[in-house]
Amino acid sequence: MFDRDRWQEIFNAIKKNKLRSILTAFGVFWAIFMLVVMTGSGNGLQNGVYDGFKDFATNSAFMWASNTTVAYEGFKRGRGWSIDNDDIVQIQDDVKGIDVISPRLQGWNLRNGENIVRGKRSAAFNVMGDYPAYKKIDPCTMPWGRFINEDDIKLRRKVCMIGEKVYEVMFDEGEDPVGQYLRVNGVYFMVVGVMKSNNPKINIGNNKKETVYLPFTSMQQTFNYGDRVHFFGITVKKGHKVSSVIDDIKPILQKNHKISPEDKEAIGQFDVQEMLKSMNYLFLGINILIWVVGIGTLIAGAVGISNIMLVIIKERTKEIGIQRAIGAGPKVIIGQILTESVFLTTIAGFIGLAFGTVVLFLVDMGIDASRATASPDEETFFLNPEVGLPLALSALAMLILVGLVAGFIPALKAIKIKPIEALRHE
Repeated sequence: MFDRDRWQEIFNAIKKNKLRSILTAFGVFWAIFMLVVMTGSGNGLQNGVYDGFKDFATNSAFMWASNTTVAYEGFKRGRGWSIDNDDIVQIQDDVKGIDVISPRLQGWNLRNGENIVRGKRSAAFNVMGDYPAYKKIDPCTMPWGRFINEDDIKLRRKVCMIGEKVYEVMFDEGEDPVGQYLRVNGVYFMVVGVMKSNNPKINIGNNKKETVYLPFTSMQQTFNYGDRVHFFGITVKKGHKVSSVIDDIKPILQKNHKISPEDKEAIGQFDVQEMLKSMNYLFLGINILIWVVGIGTLIAGAVGISNIMLVIIKERTKEIGIQRAIGAGPKVIIGQILTESVFLTTIAGFIGLAFGTVVLFLVDMGIDASRATASPDEETFFLNPEVGLPLALSALAMLILVGLVAGFIPALKAIKIKPIEALRHE
């Protein structure tokens, strides 16, 4: 392996045919370069998508009422219905897999013109009714004050929590909003906190920054929603599947509201766990495709290396014959050919790995610079394109393997050369 004469022969062979060696090695360089860039890009896409779910409860789901599509028990298809408070209580009591359940109200009819007023300031914002439990589904921080609590729910207090954009419009920068009053559709509510979501890219039913949050019970009573629930979110206990819990909830709603068990559209659902599972499969497929393309390109490069080694052996037939004539065994000849093949492949591959890493680093710097100047509301679907140590080690192992394979067939041909025939070769 560390025979000085052998390495001198390798370097001499490369120097004599620089262009040929470079063009041959380029196939391996390009294969590793593309594999690194494509893998890093795939990781960047995955990081960007998952960044939006970093604190959101992945074991969660949302369910709501939709018009029926099947006639049942005297009711025509197309009937509208609503989830109510009793449904929530029964679901919480009867469905054992539920950890958290949080009903929500969405004030579509409350956003008529500039519905939020404070003094001379007015604007149009969303209005939502929530329970304290919702914070466990979609975590947030409170730059000012507190989240809605259980006392607010029990006592139907006229208090509210506001999003960041509401604060920016209705209050001066740095002003403490806690204890101040906002008029929401003509009714005064005292601000108890400002909410900053940990997952600003996920908006279930509304833009969180542009929303005024009321205690669920207060909103029901104040704005005459009765016992209606527009939709609800759940999380499930450890060891339970979200889809199974949804299947346990549906019969309760179907029985309470006379909905056909065959009606697949009457109860809307959004399973976060299932969605993330589908995304995992999608990214797995992307990664497999990247490796298939990368390995295919690498094989093409290996064929080029193998062909050039065959040419080199043909050019050095006489030299190999002399080596065999003075006692060089098959192992020496094979070792010489394989060493040259592995060396050429590894050098080309490492250069490709380095160039690919530099490209990803420059792209990452560009993304960071762009995010620094972009609006906080601007969504990013590409983040931290990178390759880790496992990929580098895998690339190294592939390079060695490709070098060995590329040199093996020429090496076998070399040891079949008979000394007497080689000495006669011109």
